Order: sequence, then C-alpha cells, then structure tokens
Amino acid sequence: MSFTRRSFLVATGAALTASSLPGLAFAADAADTRFTPRVLGNPNAKVVVEEWFSLTCIHCAHFAEETFPQIKKNLIDTGKIRYVFHDFPTDQLATLAAMVARTLPEERYEPFCSAVLSSLDRWAYNNEVDHKAELQKMAAFAGMPAETFEKAVTDQKLLQFIMTEQSEAQDKYSIESTPTFRFNNKEQVSSALSYDDFVKYLTKAS
Repeated sequence: MSFTRRSFLVATGAALTASSLPGLAFAADAADTRFTPRVLGNPNAKVVVEEWFSLTCIHCAHFAEETFPQIKKNLIDTGKIRYVFHDFPTDQLATLAAMVARTLPEERYEPFCSAVLSSLDRWAYNNEVDHKAELQKMAAFAGMPAETFEKAVTDQKLLQFIMTEQSEAQDKYSIESTPTFRFNNKEQVSSALSYDDFVKYLTKAS
C-alpha cells in the first residue's frame, strides 16, 4: 500500500486530536513497553530481518497469512533469524490499530496484528460497520478492557512516537509502500514476498 506523509498527517492528526483524552498512566519508575521494539527470534541471530507494515494494507495481510507462518516456523522459531516489526500505518484506521497493538502486552503484539490483518474485510473495509467498534471487539478478545482501549486510541504521546518512527524510516530508507523489508541492512524490497523469494533475499544478505 502506497504512502504519502502529508495525507497521513492530515487524516490522522485531525481525527485523533478532536477526541483527545489523557494518555495511559505509567509509574515513573516502570518500563513503558509501548515504546520498546517488537521483536521475535534469537537475539544473537546473525541475520536480522525488519518489516514495515500497515494494519489496513491488503498486501501486508496477504504476506501475514501466506508467508509469515512459514517464516516463523522455519526461520524464527529455529533461531536462524531475528525478526523486527515496525509500525508504518498508511491511514487513520491503521494508526488506531497500531496504537492498540502497542498498548497490549508485548507477547500479544504479533498475534493481535495477525488477527487484525486477517479480518480486514470485516472491520476495515466493511462500510456497514463502525470500524472503531469492530477494532475494539478484537482488542477485547485480546484481553484489553474498554477503558484501556479508549485511552490507547487517543494517547497523543503514543501517536507521536509512531509518527516519528515512521517519518524517520521514510527519511532514512525512502520507504513509500507496505510491506517493506530490509535484510541485514543490505537488501531492501517492497513487496508481499512469497516464502521462496523471502529466502532468496535472506541468502543474498547473509
């Protein structure tokens, strides 16, 4: 899915600022895991793969459904690669979903993202439903109380963090669409890769 910074800032900023609520409260001495990296796999793996994705992107959904399960089984769970997720929302709904995903406990981040991507027709692209309400249902299923959900989707600090990370990635790596992958900081490709193609880039970057 293609991305333009100006359209994203206009749509997201206007929508989220209008209903702003105080952010989630965290103890001053407690680690705020909303801002920590979302990573799977062996921390000492020789190969690091990074993915920038949007939670309303149909191409990201295809990759998550068709390719990622094989990657997780064959490469992540076996300790061969370290896999890093980067939020790169391309519209307002994707931003809300990313904020919810980051507010969940870290171990629920990837499963929640997978559930969101596998349900795009039901919650994101169904104009007969309340998109936010459908997102909240999925968050509740992942264990998030309604009050926490409301605070998460209006948390300005979290919104700014995601937007800043996104902007820095675009400036540094010229990312213009999702999904985009970087293999060991050597190979970069923007495509919903098949497993075979994923392994080919992995081999080239190793």
